[in-house]
Amino acid sequence: MQLFLKSFIALFVAIDVVGALPFLVGLTKHLSEEERRNLIYRATLSALLIGIVFIFAGRQIFGFLGITESDFKVAGGLLLIVFAIRDLLVTASHQGAPTPTKVGLVPIAIPLMMGPAALTTLMVGSDQFGVMTIVASLVLNLAIVLVLFLKANVISKWLGEDASDAFNKVFSLLMAAIGVMFVRSGIIEMISSLPAK
Repeated sequence: MQLFLKSFIALFVAIDVVGALPFLVGLTKHLSEEERRNLIYRATLSALLIGIVFIFAGRQIFGFLGITESDFKVAGGLLLIVFAIRDLLVTASHQGAPTPTKVGLVPIAIPLMMGPAALTTLMVGSDQFGVMTIVASLVLNLAIVLVLFLKANVISKWLGEDASDAFNKVFSLLMAAIGVMFVRSGIIEMISSLPAK
């Protein structure tokens, strides 16, 4: 249960569904309610499939390339730290992002639901917490994403732009801390695997 909670929180922070809500509202404001709901359902299913494929195929690719678990923990942790720093330094709201002329599975499923930080967390988490644990965390997180995205208009109005930005910054700070944890874990594994003199 403790491993599941850790993996769930790590992925929840990486997805940052609360910070993404204003962006989703801006992207889908020209769609009808039915079109918006159908898009969110399809995007959630696509994000789930992409996440699962990435978990299992990623490990095979790493084996072929000779990348160790500790290598990817350090690399993944550094990426999470970079993503977190980038988000912390950005002062503009997601709502200020340009709205594409056509909205589909891109950018809703990728990168809004399954962005680089989430994919990195899935890959690192499959080794850190176990494959079945991270898959269960992915399913539960995407269920939460689905519910919140379906209620995005209501939630965004209730929170307001400033509160949404504040949540985003808090999640970015937590993401940085999780990144440091992955780097520390990877370095410890590297040191422990060195041959004794």
